[in-house]
Amino acid sequence: MQLNFVSDNQAGVHESVLAALEEANSGSSPGYGEDKLTAAAEKSVSAVFETDCDVFFVTTGTAANALAMSALCPPWGAIYCHEGAHIQNDENTAVELLTGGARMVPIAGEAGKPDPQLMRAHMTTATIHGVHNARPGAISLSNVSESGTVFNPEDIAAYRALADEFRLTLHMDGARFANAVVASGASPADLTWRSGIDCLSFGLTKNGGIAAEAVVMFDHAMAEQFAFRRKRAGHLWSKQRFLAAQWLALLKNDLWLSNARHANAMAHRLAAGFKAHPCIELPWPVDANELFPVIPDHICVGFREAGLEFYDWPAQSYMTRFVTHFATDPEDIERALEIIASTT
Repeated sequence: MQLNFVSDNQAGVHESVLAALEEANSGSSPGYGEDKLTAAAEKSVSAVFETDCDVFFVTTGTAANALAMSALCPPWGAIYCHEGAHIQNDENTAVELLTGGARMVPIAGEAGKPDPQLMRAHMTTATIHGVHNARPGAISLSNVSESGTVFNPEDIAAYRALADEFRLTLHMDGARFANAVVASGASPADLTWRSGIDCLSFGLTKNGGIAAEAVVMFDHAMAEQFAFRRKRAGHLWSKQRFLAAQWLALLKNDLWLSNARHANAMAHRLAAGFKAHPCIELPWPVDANELFPVIPDHICVGFREAGLEFYDWPAQSYMTRFVTHFATDPEDIERALEIIASTT
């Protein structure tokens, strides 16, 4: 029996989403976001954040991030992010393409969080060089980070201070935003606009959806031209009600948070098994639903022979990645714990 911990992208779709899509399939409806479901879903997203925000549904996280950055940073600007960030390493040159050439500036930092002082040094150098360097334009933070760690409002404050000092915009890649909300204990509002986030790439695809991504703009001025950017990039769906239906299903009765809560709990249970193993290290905190154990090669072989499926992670020698999700079966976790404990 194979036990899959490769990615939350490999999970299926929550039954409530499938039911909502079937219901949305009844009859006809206006296209291109002019339907009632889209209006209701936009209103529901605004309610989550306790503010009037502009919501633009898209179908992939890469589209959300790249389109967001096109609105937040000019072509001659620089985008500062952690060296392991998804927009830096896993989105080809989508950001550069849609911004018209903005430069990515990767910043080192512990456990997926870019060092604010190192970031400030890069910005200072660029500012001194003036027109000869890429002008500091935006900061992007991943919450959950690519190391499985979570930014709380106090963490975000340091980057907001930099954004204010150098007149930058502040973006959050929230592909696993639900997991960050649950892990931090903060409200969605406190993790975003109340902490100074200008724009959020809000993802629910990993949390029970099929193609459930959105760009959420908290600054109306920045959102003014965004509808044109989305259309130009080919991400305005004609049958957008099928995107909206997913959001309505996942936001109803806080299902998105319940799903994330389960995923996080499964990860913490799995982490206990790794921590108890004398030959395995967990160098980063397990804040949400991702774990990055460092496992000796012979034990990795044993794990895989016993049926564990996981990803080799390049950040450190012998580092791996295990990911849980909304549909992770607790019995699979218990079986995985047995394999971990018995493999030496």
